[in-house]
Order: sequence, then structure tokens, then C-alpha cells
Amino acid sequence: QVQLVESGGGLVQPGGSLRLSCAASESGVKIVDMGWYRRAPGKKRALVARINNGGPSYAYAVLGRFTIARDTAKKTVYLQMNSLEPLDTAIYYCCCRDVYLYDSWGQGIQVTVSS
Repeated sequence: QVQLVESGGGLVQPGGSLRLSCAASESGVKIVDMGWYRRAPGKKRALVARINNGGPSYAYAVLGRFTIARDTAKKTVYLQMNSLEPLDTAIYYCCCRDVYLYDSWGQGIQVTVSS
């Protein structure tokens, strides 16, 4: 199992930006897919963005505002979040899938958008 460590969350005002990072431990297992999910208060965890060899994909709610990027050599995935809105408030979880199609999850990191 891959260990994932997230960083970069916090409190930001509406319209502001944050950058989340997620670093995967060296596990010897090839990672084929990395991404971010979020769980807003009172809601189920939902996909925000994922990236693999086929490129990035995004939830409709974040299109044009969020950008996912991956540093394969560093086994790190980033989520640049711009034009943040109060509805983006959630716990954000990093996820990765290895070559055996096993998913690993980070602990989650809080993002709060509020004035």
C-alpha cells in the first residue's frame, strides 16, 4: 500500500487561491493514476480531478478554476485551486491507483473558503 501525505490546505477568502500537494511514499509499486476527491459537509466524497497517461479529467464544478498536475519522478500530484468559492469548502483527499488497480488514500486536508 502506498502512503500519501497531503499539504497546502487552510482558510482562504472567496476568490482566493490555494495549492494542494500530495506526495506518495516510495513503495516499489508503479502508480498509474493520481487524483483528488473532496467531501463537503453533509455530502458524500466526490471526484475533483484525476490525472493519468490519458491526461487530466475534472468534475464539472471545478472546470476552468482548478488545475491538476503530476510530477511522476517525485510521485507527487498537485491541485491548483483558483477563484475559490464557499461551496469548495471540504476535506480534500488525495488518491492514487497502482498497476494492480489498488487504491490508496491520504488522511485528508481541510480547505475552508470563507470571508
